[in-house]
Amino acid sequence: MVSIFCLFAFLAVAGVTLSQPDAGADRCPTLPDKLILSKLTDPFTFFNKRPVRTKADWACRRAELAELIQRFQVGYLPSKPPTSVAGELLENGVFNVTVTEGEKSITYPVQIRLPAEAEDDGPFPAIISLAGLNIPTPPGVAVISVNNDLIASQVGGISRGTGLFYDLYGKDHSAGALIAWTWGVGRLIDALEKVPSAKINTKRLAVTGCSRNGKGAMVIGAFEPRIRLTIPQESGAGGAACWRISDDLKTRGNNTQTASQIVQENVWLGPAFNSYTGQVGVLPFDQHLLTALIAPRAVLVEDNGGIDWLGPESVYGCQRAARTVWRALGVADHIGLSQPPGHNHCQLPEVSKPYVNAFIDRFLKDKEDVNTTVFYTGGDFKYDEKDWVDWDVPRLR
Repeated sequence: MVSIFCLFAFLAVAGVTLSQPDAGADRCPTLPDKLILSKLTDPFTFFNKRPVRTKADWACRRAELAELIQRFQVGYLPSKPPTSVAGELLENGVFNVTVTEGEKSITYPVQIRLPAEAEDDGPFPAIISLAGLNIPTPPGVAVISVNNDLIASQVGGISRGTGLFYDLYGKDHSAGALIAWTWGVGRLIDALEKVPSAKINTKRLAVTGCSRNGKGAMVIGAFEPRIRLTIPQESGAGGAACWRISDDLKTRGNNTQTASQIVQENVWLGPAFNSYTGQVGVLPFDQHLLTALIAPRAVLVEDNGGIDWLGPESVYGCQRAARTVWRALGVADHIGLSQPPGHNHCQLPEVSKPYVNAFIDRFLKDKEDVNTTVFYTGGDFKYDEKDWVDWDVPRLR
Protein backbone atom coordinates (compact mmCIF):
# COMPACT_ATOMS: atom_id res chain seq x y z
CA MET A 1 0.00 0.00 0.00
CA VAL A 2 1.27 3.47 -0.89
CA SER A 3 2.07 5.48 2.22
CA ILE A 4 0.17 8.70 2.91
CA PHE A 5 3.46 10.60 2.57
CA CYS A 6 3.97 9.14 -0.90
CA LEU A 7 0.43 10.05 -1.89
CA PHE A 8 0.90 13.67 -0.82
CA ALA A 9 4.24 13.84 -2.62
CA PHE A 10 2.64 12.54 -5.83
CA LEU A 11 -0.18 15.06 -5.58
CA ALA A 12 2.37 17.84 -5.10
CA VAL A 13 4.16 16.77 -8.29
CA ALA A 14 0.78 16.79 -10.04
CA GLY A 15 0.12 20.32 -8.84
CA VAL A 16 -2.49 19.44 -6.19
CA THR A 17 -2.06 21.15 -2.82
CA LEU A 18 -3.17 19.43 0.42
CA SER A 19 -2.06 19.73 4.04
CA GLN A 20 1.15 17.89 4.92
CA PRO A 21 1.21 14.43 6.56
CA ASP A 22 2.81 13.67 9.91
CA ALA A 23 6.59 14.05 9.99
CA GLY A 24 7.01 10.40 10.92
CA ALA A 25 5.46 9.01 7.73
CA ASP A 26 7.36 6.42 5.69
CA ARG A 27 9.85 7.56 3.09
CA CYS A 28 8.86 7.38 -0.58
CA PRO A 29 10.69 5.24 -3.12
CA THR A 30 12.91 7.08 -5.59
CA LEU A 31 10.95 8.82 -8.34
CA PRO A 32 11.70 7.79 -11.93
CA ASP A 33 13.85 10.07 -14.04
CA LYS A 34 10.97 10.74 -16.45
CA LEU A 35 7.55 11.64 -15.07
CA ILE A 36 4.93 10.82 -17.70
CA LEU A 37 1.56 12.51 -17.27
CA SER A 38 -0.25 9.77 -19.16
CA LYS A 39 0.12 8.00 -22.43
CA LEU A 40 -1.27 9.52 -25.60
CA THR A 41 -4.95 8.82 -26.21
CA ASP A 42 -5.75 5.73 -28.27
CA PRO A 43 -7.22 6.77 -31.66
CA PHE A 44 -8.87 3.37 -32.06
CA THR A 45 -11.00 3.28 -28.92
CA PHE A 46 -14.18 5.31 -28.52
CA PHE A 47 -14.72 7.32 -25.36
CA ASN A 48 -17.12 4.55 -24.20
CA LYS A 49 -14.29 1.98 -24.68
CA ARG A 50 -15.76 0.42 -27.83
CA PRO A 51 -13.04 -0.43 -30.36
CA VAL A 52 -12.70 1.20 -33.79
CA ARG A 53 -12.47 -1.60 -36.34
CA THR A 54 -13.90 -0.29 -39.63
CA LYS A 55 -13.58 2.83 -41.76
CA ALA A 56 -17.17 3.64 -40.82
CA ASP A 57 -16.14 3.38 -37.16
CA TRP A 58 -13.30 5.82 -37.84
CA ALA A 59 -15.76 8.33 -39.32
CA CYS A 60 -17.74 8.14 -36.06
CA ARG A 61 -14.59 8.32 -33.92
CA ARG A 62 -13.48 11.33 -35.93
CA ALA A 63 -16.81 13.06 -35.22
CA GLU A 64 -16.41 12.24 -31.52
CA LEU A 65 -12.89 13.69 -31.43
CA ALA A 66 -13.98 16.81 -33.32
CA GLU A 67 -16.63 17.41 -30.66
CA LEU A 68 -14.20 16.84 -27.78
CA ILE A 69 -11.46 19.07 -29.23
CA GLN A 70 -13.95 21.86 -29.84
CA ARG A 71 -15.48 21.52 -26.36
CA PHE A 72 -12.25 21.47 -24.38
CA GLN A 73 -9.65 23.23 -26.52
CA VAL A 74 -10.42 25.35 -29.58
CA GLY A 75 -14.07 26.35 -29.13
CA TYR A 76 -16.98 25.66 -31.42
CA LEU A 77 -17.53 26.38 -35.06
CA PRO A 78 -20.97 27.96 -35.50
CA SER A 79 -23.40 25.07 -35.87
CA LYS A 80 -25.56 26.56 -38.62
CA PRO A 81 -24.58 28.23 -41.90
CA PRO A 82 -24.80 32.02 -42.04
CA THR A 83 -27.78 33.70 -43.68
CA SER A 84 -25.79 34.32 -46.85
CA VAL A 85 -22.27 34.25 -48.29
CA ALA A 86 -21.28 36.15 -51.42
CA GLY A 87 -18.07 36.75 -53.33
CA GLU A 88 -17.03 39.58 -55.62
CA LEU A 89 -13.95 39.58 -57.84
CA LEU A 90 -12.44 43.07 -58.16
CA GLU A 91 -9.43 44.39 -60.06
CA ASN A 92 -5.88 43.17 -59.44
CA GLY A 93 -7.03 39.83 -58.02
CA VAL A 94 -8.79 41.23 -54.95
CA PHE A 95 -11.70 38.99 -53.96
CA ASN A 96 -14.20 40.25 -51.39
CA VAL A 97 -16.05 37.79 -49.19
CA THR A 98 -19.29 39.09 -47.65
CA VAL A 99 -21.03 37.12 -44.91
CA THR A 100 -24.43 38.02 -43.51
CA GLU A 101 -25.84 36.63 -40.27
CA GLY A 102 -29.30 37.96 -39.47
CA GLU A 103 -29.08 41.74 -39.66
CA LYS A 104 -25.29 41.82 -39.34
CA SER A 105 -22.88 41.73 -42.27
CA ILE A 106 -19.08 41.66 -42.63
CA THR A 107 -16.75 41.85 -45.63
CA TYR A 108 -13.10 40.83 -45.84
CA PRO A 109 -10.73 40.88 -48.84
CA VAL A 110 -8.34 38.15 -49.95
CA GLN A 111 -5.73 38.37 -52.68
CA ILE A 112 -5.83 35.82 -55.52
CA ARG A 113 -2.68 35.37 -57.59
CA LEU A 114 -3.23 33.12 -60.60
CA PRO A 115 -0.27 31.26 -62.12
CA ALA A 116 1.30 33.40 -64.84
CA GLU A 117 2.81 30.42 -66.65
CA ALA A 118 -0.41 28.37 -66.80
CA GLU A 119 -1.10 26.55 -70.05
CA ASP A 120 -4.86 26.91 -69.75
CA ASP A 121 -7.51 29.24 -68.39
CA GLY A 122 -8.25 27.25 -65.26
CA PRO A 123 -9.88 26.70 -62.93
CA PHE A 124 -6.62 26.23 -61.02
CA PRO A 125 -5.72 24.34 -57.87
CA ALA A 126 -4.85 26.79 -55.11
CA ILE A 127 -2.92 27.18 -51.89
CA ILE A 128 -4.66 29.23 -49.21
CA SER A 129 -1.91 31.02 -47.31
CA LEU A 130 -2.31 32.57 -43.88
CA ALA A 131 -0.33 35.83 -43.61
CA GLY A 132 2.14 35.14 -46.37
CA LEU A 133 3.57 32.13 -48.20
CA ASN A 134 6.75 30.54 -46.81
CA ILE A 135 6.87 27.60 -49.22
CA PRO A 136 7.78 27.78 -52.93
CA THR A 137 4.98 28.80 -55.29
CA PRO A 138 4.53 25.77 -57.51
CA PRO A 139 3.89 26.19 -61.24
CA GLY A 140 0.27 25.89 -62.29
CA VAL A 141 -1.08 26.60 -58.80
CA ALA A 142 -2.85 29.77 -57.64
CA VAL A 143 -2.11 31.39 -54.28
CA ILE A 144 -4.86 32.92 -52.14
CA SER A 145 -3.48 35.18 -49.40
CA VAL A 146 -5.72 35.59 -46.36
CA ASN A 147 -5.22 38.23 -43.67
CA ASN A 148 -6.52 35.98 -40.88
CA ASP A 149 -5.94 38.71 -38.27
CA LEU A 150 -8.96 40.53 -39.72
CA ILE A 151 -11.15 37.55 -38.88
CA ALA A 152 -9.75 37.06 -35.37
CA SER A 153 -7.01 39.17 -33.84
CA GLN A 154 -3.93 37.58 -32.21
CA VAL A 155 -2.09 40.31 -30.33
CA GLY A 156 -2.16 38.80 -26.85
CA GLY A 157 -4.85 38.33 -24.24
CA ILE A 158 -6.38 41.73 -24.89
CA SER A 159 -7.51 40.58 -28.35
CA ARG A 160 -9.94 37.92 -27.08
CA GLY A 161 -13.21 38.41 -28.96
CA THR A 162 -11.77 40.93 -31.43
CA GLY A 163 -12.23 40.58 -35.19
CA LEU A 164 -14.88 40.19 -37.86
CA PHE A 165 -15.93 36.72 -36.66
CA TYR A 166 -16.84 38.18 -33.27
CA ASP A 167 -18.59 41.14 -34.88
CA LEU A 168 -21.05 38.56 -36.20
CA TYR A 169 -21.20 36.08 -33.33
CA GLY A 170 -20.38 38.16 -30.25
CA LYS A 171 -17.14 38.77 -28.35
CA ASP A 172 -18.00 36.07 -25.79
CA HIS A 173 -18.21 33.28 -28.36
CA SER A 174 -16.41 30.06 -27.33
CA ALA A 175 -14.18 30.08 -30.42
CA GLY A 176 -10.52 30.94 -30.08
CA ALA A 177 -8.71 32.58 -32.99
CA LEU A 178 -7.74 29.27 -34.66
CA ILE A 179 -11.31 28.06 -35.02
CA ALA A 180 -12.48 31.55 -36.03
CA TRP A 181 -9.92 31.49 -38.86
CA THR A 182 -11.26 28.05 -39.84
CA TRP A 183 -14.72 29.58 -40.13
CA GLY A 184 -13.31 32.42 -42.26
CA VAL A 185 -11.58 30.05 -44.67
CA GLY A 186 -14.77 28.01 -44.90
CA ARG A 187 -16.72 31.10 -45.95
CA LEU A 188 -14.01 31.97 -48.47
CA ILE A 189 -14.48 28.54 -50.07
CA ASP A 190 -18.27 29.02 -50.04
CA ALA A 191 -17.81 32.31 -51.91
CA LEU A 192 -15.32 30.88 -54.42
CA GLU A 193 -17.76 28.08 -55.24
CA LYS A 194 -20.26 30.75 -56.33
CA VAL A 195 -17.87 32.82 -58.47
CA PRO A 196 -16.38 30.71 -61.31
CA SER A 197 -14.77 33.82 -62.80
CA ALA A 198 -12.26 33.66 -59.93
CA LYS A 199 -10.84 30.56 -61.74
CA ILE A 200 -10.21 28.58 -58.53
CA ASN A 201 -10.79 24.83 -58.44
CA THR A 202 -12.35 24.41 -54.98
CA LYS A 203 -11.93 20.63 -55.22
CA ARG A 204 -8.13 21.03 -55.10
CA LEU A 205 -7.28 23.30 -52.22
CA ALA A 206 -4.34 23.36 -49.82
CA VAL A 207 -3.79 25.47 -46.71
CA THR A 208 -0.49 26.56 -45.19
CA GLY A 209 0.95 28.96 -42.65
CA CYS A 210 4.03 29.22 -40.46
CA SER A 211 4.52 29.49 -36.70
CA ARG A 212 1.31 30.90 -35.15
CA ASN A 213 -0.28 30.71 -38.58
CA GLY A 214 0.95 27.12 -38.85
CA LYS A 215 -1.23 26.36 -35.84
CA GLY A 216 -4.07 27.90 -37.83
CA ALA A 217 -3.28 25.81 -40.90
CA MET A 218 -3.41 22.61 -38.83
CA VAL A 219 -6.79 23.48 -37.29
CA ILE A 220 -8.22 24.58 -40.65
CA GLY A 221 -7.12 21.31 -42.24
CA ALA A 222 -8.64 19.36 -39.37
CA PHE A 223 -12.05 21.05 -39.39
CA GLU A 224 -12.57 22.12 -43.03
CA PRO A 225 -13.12 18.93 -45.08
CA ARG A 226 -12.80 20.73 -48.43
CA ILE A 227 -9.08 21.23 -47.77
CA ARG A 228 -7.33 18.48 -49.69
CA LEU A 229 -3.77 19.12 -48.47
CA THR A 230 -2.60 20.69 -45.20
CA ILE A 231 0.97 21.99 -44.79
CA PRO A 232 1.51 23.38 -41.28
CA GLN A 233 5.00 24.84 -40.97
CA GLU A 234 6.86 25.05 -37.63
CA SER A 235 3.55 25.18 -35.74
CA GLY A 236 4.76 23.95 -32.32
CA ALA A 237 2.39 24.04 -29.35
CA GLY A 238 -1.26 24.12 -30.38
CA GLY A 239 -0.23 22.72 -33.75
CA ALA A 240 1.90 19.65 -34.44
CA ALA A 241 3.36 19.17 -30.91
CA CYS A 242 1.60 17.06 -28.27
CA TRP A 243 0.77 18.68 -24.91
CA ARG A 244 1.76 15.63 -22.87
CA ILE A 245 5.13 15.15 -24.55
CA SER A 246 5.94 18.87 -24.34
CA ASP A 247 5.17 18.91 -20.62
CA ASP A 248 7.48 15.93 -20.18
CA LEU A 249 10.22 17.73 -22.13
CA LYS A 250 9.80 20.70 -19.80
CA THR A 251 10.42 18.47 -16.76
CA ARG A 252 13.67 17.38 -18.43
CA GLY A 253 14.86 20.96 -18.77
CA ASN A 254 13.94 21.66 -22.38
CA ASN A 255 12.86 25.20 -23.20
CA THR A 256 9.68 23.99 -24.91
CA GLN A 257 6.38 25.85 -25.11
CA THR A 258 3.69 24.09 -23.08
CA ALA A 259 -0.04 24.43 -22.52
CA SER A 260 0.51 26.51 -19.40
CA GLN A 261 2.51 29.09 -21.31
CA ILE A 262 0.56 29.28 -24.55
CA VAL A 263 -2.65 30.52 -22.93
CA GLN A 264 -0.68 33.40 -21.39
CA GLU A 265 0.77 34.39 -24.77
CA ASN A 266 -2.28 34.65 -26.99
CA VAL A 267 -5.92 33.82 -27.70
CA TRP A 268 -5.42 31.08 -30.26
CA LEU A 269 -7.37 28.55 -28.16
CA GLY A 270 -10.82 28.80 -26.64
CA PRO A 271 -11.16 30.02 -23.03
CA ALA A 272 -12.34 26.55 -21.92
CA PHE A 273 -8.77 25.26 -22.38
CA ASN A 274 -7.51 27.48 -19.56
CA SER A 275 -8.89 24.98 -17.03
CA TYR A 276 -6.72 22.13 -18.34
CA THR A 277 -3.30 23.66 -18.92
CA GLY A 278 -1.93 22.27 -15.67
CA GLN A 279 -3.51 18.85 -16.12
CA VAL A 280 -3.35 18.02 -19.81
CA GLY A 281 -3.15 14.33 -18.92
CA VAL A 282 -6.88 14.30 -18.12
CA LEU A 283 -7.89 15.50 -21.59
CA PRO A 284 -9.51 12.75 -23.72
CA PHE A 285 -7.24 13.66 -26.67
CA ASP A 286 -3.92 15.23 -27.57
CA GLN A 287 -2.62 16.95 -30.69
CA HIS A 288 -1.95 13.68 -32.54
CA LEU A 289 -5.73 13.35 -32.69
CA LEU A 290 -6.13 16.90 -33.96
CA THR A 291 -3.84 15.89 -36.84
CA ALA A 292 -5.80 12.64 -37.24
CA LEU A 293 -9.00 14.60 -37.97
CA ILE A 294 -7.42 15.23 -41.40
CA ALA A 295 -7.22 11.51 -42.26
CA PRO A 296 -7.48 10.14 -44.90
CA ARG A 297 -6.82 13.51 -46.56
CA ALA A 298 -3.18 14.59 -46.94
CA VAL A 299 -0.94 16.45 -44.50
CA LEU A 300 2.76 17.32 -44.68
CA VAL A 301 4.14 18.60 -41.37
CA GLU A 302 7.07 20.90 -42.09
CA ASP A 303 9.10 21.46 -38.93
CA ASN A 304 12.39 22.75 -37.53
CA GLY A 305 14.51 20.28 -35.59
CA GLY A 306 16.75 22.98 -34.17
CA ILE A 307 14.40 25.27 -32.20
CA ASP A 308 13.60 23.86 -28.75
CA TRP A 309 10.69 26.29 -28.22
CA LEU A 310 8.80 24.57 -31.04
CA GLY A 311 9.20 21.21 -29.30
CA PRO A 312 10.69 19.24 -32.22
CA GLU A 313 10.90 16.02 -30.17
CA SER A 314 7.25 16.49 -29.21
CA VAL A 315 6.31 17.10 -32.86
CA TYR A 316 8.20 13.98 -33.94
CA GLY A 317 6.54 11.72 -31.37
CA CYS A 318 3.14 13.34 -31.82
CA GLN A 319 3.09 12.88 -35.58
CA ARG A 320 4.36 9.30 -35.31
CA ALA A 321 1.31 8.63 -33.16
CA ALA A 322 -0.96 10.44 -35.64
CA ARG A 323 0.45 8.43 -38.52
CA THR A 324 -1.02 5.23 -37.04
CA VAL A 325 -4.46 6.43 -38.21
CA TRP A 326 -3.32 6.74 -41.84
CA ARG A 327 -1.63 3.32 -41.51
CA ALA A 328 -4.89 1.81 -40.28
CA LEU A 329 -6.72 3.35 -43.23
CA GLY A 330 -4.15 1.95 -45.66
CA VAL A 331 -2.85 5.36 -46.83
CA ALA A 332 0.31 5.91 -44.78
CA ASP A 333 1.84 7.90 -47.63
CA HIS A 334 -0.83 10.60 -47.16
CA ILE A 335 0.99 11.93 -44.06
CA GLY A 336 4.56 13.15 -44.04
CA LEU A 337 7.04 14.83 -41.70
CA SER A 338 10.08 16.83 -42.74
CA GLN A 339 12.09 18.06 -39.75
CA PRO A 340 15.60 19.20 -40.67
CA PRO A 341 17.58 21.24 -38.12
CA GLY A 342 19.81 24.22 -38.65
CA HIS A 343 17.68 26.75 -40.49
CA ASN A 344 15.97 30.01 -39.61
CA HIS A 345 12.41 30.04 -38.34
CA CYS A 346 9.89 29.97 -41.21
CA GLN A 347 12.63 29.64 -43.80
CA LEU A 348 11.99 26.41 -45.72
CA PRO A 349 15.35 24.67 -46.24
CA GLU A 350 16.36 23.17 -49.56
CA VAL A 351 16.08 19.60 -48.24
CA SER A 352 12.34 20.09 -47.60
CA LYS A 353 11.40 21.61 -50.97
CA PRO A 354 11.20 18.28 -52.86
CA TYR A 355 8.78 16.93 -50.23
CA VAL A 356 6.56 20.00 -50.51
CA ASN A 357 6.58 19.77 -54.28
CA ALA A 358 5.79 16.06 -54.20
CA PHE A 359 2.74 16.52 -51.96
CA ILE A 360 1.49 19.40 -54.12
CA ASP A 361 2.01 17.41 -57.32
CA ARG A 362 0.14 14.42 -55.98
CA PHE A 363 -2.70 15.95 -54.02
CA LEU A 364 -3.34 19.22 -55.87
CA LYS A 365 -2.29 18.24 -59.39
CA ASP A 366 -3.43 14.59 -59.23
CA LYS A 367 -0.10 13.12 -60.35
CA GLU A 368 -0.62 9.60 -59.03
CA ASP A 369 2.90 8.34 -59.72
CA VAL A 370 4.54 10.78 -57.26
CA ASN A 371 6.21 9.30 -54.17
CA THR A 372 5.02 10.99 -50.95
CA THR A 373 6.53 8.55 -48.48
CA VAL A 374 8.56 10.74 -46.13
CA PHE A 375 8.93 10.78 -42.35
CA TYR A 376 12.26 12.41 -41.66
CA THR A 377 13.90 14.11 -38.69
CA GLY A 378 17.43 15.37 -38.27
CA GLY A 379 16.98 15.64 -34.50
CA ASP A 380 18.83 13.53 -31.94
CA PHE A 381 15.91 12.70 -29.62
CA LYS A 382 15.40 10.51 -26.57
CA TYR A 383 11.80 9.81 -27.61
CA ASP A 384 10.78 6.23 -26.84
CA GLU A 385 7.45 5.26 -28.38
CA LYS A 386 6.57 2.72 -25.70
CA ASP A 387 6.42 5.57 -23.17
CA TRP A 388 3.53 7.14 -25.08
CA VAL A 389 1.78 4.62 -27.31
CA ASP A 390 0.07 1.53 -25.91
CA TRP A 391 -2.32 0.65 -28.72
CA ASP A 392 -2.12 -1.74 -31.64
CA VAL A 393 -2.85 -0.48 -35.14
CA PRO A 394 -5.85 -2.29 -36.63
CA ARG A 395 -6.49 -2.72 -40.34
CA LEU A 396 -9.70 -0.80 -40.82
CA ARG A 397 -11.88 -2.54 -43.39
